[in-house]
Amino acid sequence: MTDPTAAPATDSAATPTFDPHALPPLRDVIARFDLGAKKSLGQNFLLDLNLTGRIARSAGPMKGVTAIEVGPGPGGLTRALLATDAVKVIAIERDRRFIEALQDVVDAAAGRLSIVEADALTVDPEALAPAPRAIVANLPYNVATPLLLGWLARIDSYVSLTLMFQKEVADRLVARPGSKAYGRLSVITQWRSDARVLFNLPPRAFTPPPKVESTVVQLTPRANPEPADWKALEQVTAAAFGQRRKMLRQSLKSLGNAEALLEEVGIAPTARAEEIDVAGFAALARAHRARNPVETS
Repeated sequence: MTDPTAAPATDSAATPTFDPHALPPLRDVIARFDLGAKKSLGQNFLLDLNLTGRIARSAGPMKGVTAIEVGPGPGGLTRALLATDAVKVIAIERDRRFIEALQDVVDAAAGRLSIVEADALTVDPEALAPAPRAIVANLPYNVATPLLLGWLARIDSYVSLTLMFQKEVADRLVARPGSKAYGRLSVITQWRSDARVLFNLPPRAFTPPPKVESTVVQLTPRANPEPADWKALEQVTAAAFGQRRKMLRQSLKSLGNAEALLEEVGIAPTARAEEIDVAGFAALARAHRARNPVETS
């Protein structure tokens, strides 16, 4: 494992010169190291360097920024990130097979690439690099949501999160009240960030092809998020959307006196979860926390 905190050899004021196409083709790397995708790790490789380049560019200006990648696999997106102005790229990979396979990229990066062998769910990206930092990743689909929630809790620590999800999950991130996709993940994501869909990728773009379409989403810290306690908001949204077809006076009963809680924040007890916007849920979370300061702190 290379040292992620070591100073990069490239001066941050200089424009890096890295050609993603100068290294062996990704399919050759996969064949050379026998890197079959593991379904248990949610691996689907994106091998088209035009597409990985598009993802890297969509992350926005990277001058002076450390790019943190999760699940680099054979290194397609890693190469694309090194071709940007990022001062350094740190790739977190739990599958040891790829550590050796990425060594050619490490050598070509001239000190700008570090590989951290670890499970991303156990890694604090803030400990890997000083600000400004951004996360850019084709996330393993089986851990994408828990990773996102962990980063959202401290999203002010990042310039942006540019992430690939299953389209169904991406639709939930940006869904608006009243839509079928609107739910807990929508509320928490939009409470902490401005989320927008960038573009979709078909299954055939990947090796092996997944059964679903994929979507690249960008999340940036919300300038003035509604004041609310994270745990209280999780409790309120879990109760509300856990029985989303029921009126809130019924679905919020587990929180205590639901009708009084709703009356306090001016929400009709006959409303349903999918009708309430982020501001409304934040108000419910504040009122719930005020009633249960020990439980929700």
